[in-house]
Amino acid sequence: MSGRLTIVGTGPGDPRQTTPEALEAIAAASHFFGYGPYLDRLSLRPDQKRVASDNREELDRAKAALDHAAQGADVCVVSGGDPGVFAMAAAVCEAIDHGPALWRDIDFRVTPGVTAMLAVAARIGAPLGHDFCAISLSDNLKPWEIITRRLALVAQAGLVIALYNPISKARPWQLGAAFEVLRPILPAQTPVIFGRAAGRADERMRVMPLCEADASVADMATCVIIGSPETRIIARPGRDDLVYTPRFLPGAAT
Repeated sequence: MSGRLTIVGTGPGDPRQTTPEALEAIAAASHFFGYGPYLDRLSLRPDQKRVASDNREELDRAKAALDHAAQGADVCVVSGGDPGVFAMAAAVCEAIDHGPALWRDIDFRVTPGVTAMLAVAARIGAPLGHDFCAISLSDNLKPWEIITRRLALVAQAGLVIALYNPISKARPWQLGAAFEVLRPILPAQTPVIFGRAAGRADERMRVMPLCEADASVADMATCVIIGSPETRIIARPGRDDLVYTPRFLPGAAT
């Protein structure tokens, strides 16, 4: 007997940014596995059961959810943002890849969601208007040397960079170190966007040049977007400035 497992993302925090597809999956599911604060965003019925776990227990959470689905339950695994971007979809796929054969028979699907860099970009203009990449600064799952090498290479390639997991109590130094990697490569006035809690009541957006970028502005609720050499700021007296990256670069075919 095999059930269903759906992985949903609640978006960056504003309930309006949870997709209708995700809401349909939530309404249909009987059991919910996720990090406690993400589960708190859901309005569950009395007949729906939640199983909360710590944010650093992703693989164990995935295995528990798969076990439950394999017994015939309709299970929902809950992420913030988009479940496929530094979130639970990869953890569940990894568990399936290395787990028992019966997990492969589960009806499995992932619903797309609004990830933090999209919410921050929308609030500030269009900094992701041209080529960009996303990098997690957490070295829990990959060596710091790989992170710094990737930062240097994508900066040299002229990509806008969205940084996830920029800082935490256990990792207070890595965002500052990332800025030091980028400063010799990018222009001093490259815009750096600190987008905290986009769409939530405690939202805070700040923009400063790379030469002055202060890592202490960020916390784990912050997504940092670092522009490319082409990224521009549009000053708007009396209104918030806009940050965008032009779609047309010099030398492009017309």
